[in-house]
Amino acid sequence: MSEKLLHKAAELIRNSKKTVALTGAGISTPSGIPDFRTPGKGLWEKVDPVEVATIETFRTNPENFFTFMAPFVSAVETAPVNPAHQALADWETMGLLNSIITQNIDNLHRRAGSKKVIELHGNSERAHCMKCRKLYGPDEIRARIKAGEKGVPRCDCGGVIKPDVVLFGEQLPYTELVQAERDSESCDVMIVVGSSLTVAPASFMPRVALQNGAKLIVVNLQETYIDPRAEIVLREKVEEALPMITELIKASN
Repeated sequence: MSEKLLHKAAELIRNSKKTVALTGAGISTPSGIPDFRTPGKGLWEKVDPVEVATIETFRTNPENFFTFMAPFVSAVETAPVNPAHQALADWETMGLLNSIITQNIDNLHRRAGSKKVIELHGNSERAHCMKCRKLYGPDEIRARIKAGEKGVPRCDCGGVIKPDVVLFGEQLPYTELVQAERDSESCDVMIVVGSSLTVAPASFMPRVALQNGAKLIVVNLQETYIDPRAEIVLREKVEEALPMITELIKASN
């Protein structure tokens, strides 16, 4: 691991007036949560997303969705917060991180203690009834999945309970999208952590940051389209690189 690049990253974050993190599935894979797009092992390698994860198929055949998502949900339930999640939470506590824009639905940033988390794709620990709009928390979602016929959770009104995650064919939550765009426009440092930057509109956020004068740090094992324009590229494990940056920040204070 390049000590020079780690020191430079720590210096950028320490001297920044507004740092924003953009996180993808790669920050949670060290916690045992499978991602969707890694060649050879991503979840979409096993099934056509059109068959299980569009809003149209959810409405017509919710059983397919819950059968497919069951292993993912089980993994999320038992997943521990890892050192990368904790590092970002620590930076926020230290006053060095303004917000986290995340593509993840696993709630691990909040579990780690991060307060300002912008969830572009929703949160699997929340749900609502498609019919009466009643809201459900994680414990009741699990109980109703177990009690539901063919694993499909149903509300007392008879409606299907849908996790508050964005399916193909659904719009991203407006408030979160607007806030993500504003933070991207106004930051002076953006750190991309564990994202392949292949899914829009999250993939556009680093470009927005650069267009408004921000410096970019990329921590990701695979190449991304934005690497040539980044100030620093760390092709390292996020659960190792981020804690090392934290220690360098602390050592310089």
